[in-house]
Amino acid sequence: MKTTFLKIAFLSLSILTIMSCSSDNEDPGKVIVDPPMQDDPLTTSNAANYIVDASATKETVALFYNLKRLAQTKTAIGQQDAFNSFYQDAGGDSDIKKNTGFDPAVLGSDFMFITDKNNNEQSNNWFYQQEQKIIADTKAAYAKGIINTFSWHLREPYNEDSFYTADMTSEQKSTAFRSILPGGANNEWYKKKLDKVASVVSNLKGSNGELIPIIFRPFHEFDGSWFWWGADFCTADEYKKAYQFTVDYLKNTKGVHNILYAFSPDNSYTTEANYLSRYPGDKYVDIIGMDNYGDFNNQGQTGSDRANTKLKILSDYAKAKVKIAALTETGYRVTSTTPAITDWFSSLLYNALTKNDIQISYVMFWNNNTDGYYVPNGSVSNTADFKTYSLKTKSALVNSLPKMYEMPK
Repeated sequence: MKTTFLKIAFLSLSILTIMSCSSDNEDPGKVIVDPPMQDDPLTTSNAANYIVDASATKETVALFYNLKRLAQTKTAIGQQDAFNSFYQDAGGDSDIKKNTGFDPAVLGSDFMFITDKNNNEQSNNWFYQQEQKIIADTKAAYAKGIINTFSWHLREPYNEDSFYTADMTSEQKSTAFRSILPGGANNEWYKKKLDKVASVVSNLKGSNGELIPIIFRPFHEFDGSWFWWGADFCTADEYKKAYQFTVDYLKNTKGVHNILYAFSPDNSYTTEANYLSRYPGDKYVDIIGMDNYGDFNNQGQTGSDRANTKLKILSDYAKAKVKIAALTETGYRVTSTTPAITDWFSSLLYNALTKNDIQISYVMFWNNNTDGYYVPNGSVSNTADFKTYSLKTKSALVNSLPKMYEMPK
């Protein structure tokens, strides 16, 4: 898990903070809830029938189709905050590009600062400046043909100071998630946060005025207990209702039609039934994901094989239900006191992503920072390992992607 690093980053940013629409109802449209249980019935003409949003823009439908097709031959390589988070703060090109000569195929971003209580939308406000930077990065990535995905480390609804349960009282932990459900004390608060998300996503536009598609991954790693939406703090039914409410509100109430929705627990499951225990339903999920740091945390081939077994569960389900499977977060963080693992990328990770004929559309590494990295930048000990991995047959940086936002002719 990236928990320790995120907490350090969060606390650092908290110190900085001391400086410091109306709704339109719309028919949800037709959705195929249970696609045929057969091998890949997806075509260019029926792709819109298989995604959560029946009114999705043509670029969003194309992204779904191309991600599904890509997984048959390659896995796109991505990194969180790739354009802004560098090992040893060495700015310029992404660290992946410094190493390989090419940018990542996927850019990870977060709605955290965008929806922060301290974001007053004034030009001199640090949080608003982060919002503008994220928007600019998303547009730049789209212009390069890169896939954009957003997570959301949403602060708890009481004080809005943290997303970690370690920073909350017992009372807050036991009531926070339930309070954002319809009828709950903080449902209006949550809707205002979604309004902000909707406003930003609805104004992400390319050079021709078209809406830029994104993947949105709300309430991730919910099977752990480190976030306030974790399994210890809500029932399975409550989790499903919150996820469903989020999708319905953005899609139907706010009319946002350039989102693919991702579902991603951590790596605690071992069976499909366990994986699906909090699944909100095929009607609400486009991307079947998993975050997995633990199986790659110096666990050798045994851990790699465990990860592959879990990814096969995702891949099999995605094949059966015409969904997209992804390793939505992973990595092994190297620091001055934690050395790189030999062949971590080119052998352990690559095997986990490719053995047993699985189809994984993309893999997302967490961000680099001043004193640690998940992806080597070209001047560290495991530089060659990552470059070898990036050149393997089933790996894809941006230069190996098809035109993700256009249907093939």
